[in-house]
Amino acid sequence: MDLVIAITGASSGIGKAAARLLASRGNAVVLGARREKILAELASELNDAGGRAAYLATDVTKRADLEALVALAVHRFGRLDAIINNAGIGPISRFDALHVEDWDAMIDVNLRGTLYGIAAALPVFAQQKSGHVINVISTAGLRILPTMGVYAATKNAVRTVTEVLRQEAGPHLRVTEISPGVIATDFASSITDQAAREAIEKRLGGIAIPPDAIARGILFALEQPPEVDVGSIVIRPTAQD
Repeated sequence: MDLVIAITGASSGIGKAAARLLASRGNAVVLGARREKILAELASELNDAGGRAAYLATDVTKRADLEALVALAVHRFGRLDAIINNAGIGPISRFDALHVEDWDAMIDVNLRGTLYGIAAALPVFAQQKSGHVINVISTAGLRILPTMGVYAATKNAVRTVTEVLRQEAGPHLRVTEISPGVIATDFASSITDQAAREAIEKRLGGIAIPPDAIARGILFALEQPPEVDVGSIVIRPTAQD
């Protein structure tokens, strides 16, 4: 492959794993996340290994940041073949804990951030008459559990967005949703509710699979022929119920 791929949430977890795998396969990666120092280190690592990487500090709650990330891809590499809307947070809790600020943050990052990524990429894809939107969702939206109410709601909102975009896309745009299960990332770091955080950390330690598993799913969707659209992939540990 020789694609130009923008990735949000690229400084850790699934985004970082995807950047490494995709760069190793000859693709140019444009890395976006809030932690600029980590992005710079990752870009240097990939470039030193013979890859092609650029980065930009990106807050997905700001539409201008997503537009700048896409513009960087086009300016640096001449085009944009795919955007992976991966940035997400999960400060989960019971509703009666009333962590309303956390609810707002999940809506802003998980849903609004994905929409801003789509809005930034679509004009470029329309001009090129080609493109691929990959939205990273979650199995939390497939099996609803206590404490996951708002988080799962944002992910299922993205699921709805993805399906409608797929139907509207026409013959030149591919649209894929990928739903990871329990993955060994720093997901728990954003959880402000102590009980919910302890429960997730215990669960992660028991059955979590590495983010490389999701990166391989992303690669599978990207490497299909242009006329093949992989609509949905669910990747979870074999031990996950």
